Amino acid sequence: MKARVVQIGNSRGIRIPKSVIEQCHLHGAVDLEIQQGQLVIRSTTKPRAGWSETFEQMHRHGDDQLLDRQSASASKWDRKDWTW
Repeated sequence: MKARVVQIGNSRGIRIPKSVIEQCHLHGAVDLEIQQGQLVIRSTTKPRAGWSETFEQMHRHGDDQLLDRQSASASKWDRKDWTW
């Protein structure tokens, strides 16, 4: 994909297509970084933002139980040989 650098007031910029903005989740503030002479634009939102609140809500509703208890059972090695 190609874009053109255009004059925007006293600055210059590029127009980013809506589909690219949506795919990259670019909304509001973004991080700009130069890497080996290339401009990298990233969303400032953290990938795990809101997880803590969601886990708290799951706990309140009892949705935080272990589903695969069999894999969590201790093996012979776990019971006899493992030490902290």
